[in-house]
Amino acid sequence: MSEITGTGPLKTVVHVEEVEQVEVAPGIVSRKVGITGHARGWLVDFAPGSEWPETDVHATEERYYVLSGEMIEGEERHGAGTYVVFAPGSRHRPRSESGARLLGITVL
Repeated sequence: MSEITGTGPLKTVVHVEEVEQVEVAPGIVSRKVGITGHARGWLVDFAPGSEWPETDVHATEERYYVLSGEMIEGEERHGAGTYVVFAPGSRHRPRSESGARLLGITVL
């Protein structure tokens, strides 16, 4: 994977399964799948019964698309095919009872 900069490549191709996994918490792994001067892309896998380790507070906008499984945000459930957008200043603590895979973008 390479970083895209103002003078760098105009396209980056990432083979997700080749990207190093980082354990966020027990049952949750994250992969950085792209970084530019404007946004950061990530893929997160939640095992069944896992919960983000702390409340996630956003200084900037964050978006994610549920690729598989189901995410729970407070009392709301977001299944596969759901696109969720958090405004700057928002906070949440996602969890999953069934397991889930998310593709997300943090706007810088």
